[in-house]
Amino acid sequence: MQLFYAPDFTPPLYTLSEEESKHCVRVLRMTVGDKLHITDGKGTLYECRVVDAAPKRCVVEVVATHEEFERMSYRLTMAVAPTKNIERFEWFLEKATEVGVSRFIPLLCDHSERREIKPEREQKVITSAMKQSLKAYHPELAPMTPFKKVVSEATEAVKLIAHCEKRERIFLPKAVEKGADTLILIGPEGDFSPEEIAFAVEHGFREITLGDARLRTETAAVVATVMVSTVNQM
Repeated sequence: MQLFYAPDFTPPLYTLSEEESKHCVRVLRMTVGDKLHITDGKGTLYECRVVDAAPKRCVVEVVATHEEFERMSYRLTMAVAPTKNIERFEWFLEKATEVGVSRFIPLLCDHSERREIKPEREQKVITSAMKQSLKAYHPELAPMTPFKKVVSEATEAVKLIAHCEKRERIFLPKAVEKGADTLILIGPEGDFSPEEIAFAVEHGFREITLGDARLRTETAAVVATVMVSTVNQM
């Protein structure tokens, strides 16, 4: 299945962007009558056929519509401190999108080594992963947000903070509630500061562990995403 992303999609006829038209006609060598799929990133999957195979303005026609295509039974927000090496953070965005995430929040923490990201670049990583994994929901990407703002404004039913401090913590799968909106905080390479952990606990966050292994930021974030997905599929 060839999946294209068009957040402004309007049926029944739609003209692909110049970039997508070129990919469709020149790269995939599609011609009139060929079938493809388009998503608006909001859960709707459109089955379409090519009616005009112009390489700069390819026009498609909707032949079938699927609402809430493979909609997840839960909402997961991953608030993660971007790594100093941005490629590691982008690897997390890609893999977590494949597994299933509703929203990403880049966290600005006391020990953060990276204090800014390039939203357009990260959006492209997320979009590419969404298309390759054939999903109809495009995860949201929030701007870089200070830790205390994320914690104090959290409204999710399940709020969790992962850290490596020698404190009593719950193994993540035991803290997840099936079907519940969940927010997980993953800190930078230097972990969350004691003050940040205390602030999160004061605001109703539960302290969690991902197991005995000491994981890098991006690995911990992917492991957490997979654990939540697994619990929700059991």
